[in-house]
Amino acid sequence: MPKIELETIIKSNIDICFDLSRSIDLHKLSTAKTNETAISGRTSGLITLGEYVTWEATHFGIRQQLTTKITAFDIPNYFRDEQLKGAFKFLKHDHIFTSSNDFVIMKDVFEFQSPFGFLGVLIDKYVLTNYLTMFLIERNNLIKEFAESNKWKSILNER
Repeated sequence: MPKIELETIIKSNIDICFDLSRSIDLHKLSTAKTNETAISGRTSGLITLGEYVTWEATHFGIRQQLTTKITAFDIPNYFRDEQLKGAFKFLKHDHIFTSSNDFVIMKDVFEFQSPFGFLGVLIDKYVLTNYLTMFLIERNNLIKEFAESNKWKSILNER
């Protein structure tokens, strides 16, 4: 099963990074080029334990939906989202946050598996691992940009 592990170092507060990572609104901004939108469940604000969101987006020219649920949650250190329904055979995304001095280490552990047996294994290895890595890097770069400036206030307006 493919696994993507990324670390992003952010000069910010762990609470801000944690909340930006679970923000439906920031996720929409980070996925503008795939026209991703939340169509059911939690469709704006901060998603939390037990909540789900259904995303609709265009990937590889195909309009598709993905429903994920927050299945583990420990503010501000960790949360997990897992696929309930979608194109993958399996999808689990762990978000891990640690604070060190004035920095936050944001770690993603993203595991997935495509359906279709051996063909799915090839697609995962030669197409999806790179595609999803770049997708996560773009998202993390936007989280970093917002967290290291005052832009986070436009997303986390309740603070």
